[in-house]
Amino acid sequence: MRNEKLTLSVDELAQELGISKPLAYELARREGFPAIRISERRIIIPVDALRSWLNANAGVFGG
Repeated sequence: MRNEKLTLSVDELAQELGISKPLAYELARREGFPAIRISERRIIIPVDALRSWLNANAGVFGG
């Protein structure tokens, strides 16, 4: 098995994308974003799904 992580926490998402933690939590709660709620306080993001989401949404929010 690869040593690469399969999922990111929301804090790790913020660090990887260079955004604030509050913005990362807002993103993780958006409809269509590939986040999985494990429990009331735990959200994970599959790395492969995040890459696909980023590629599909590149340029969507920009003006």
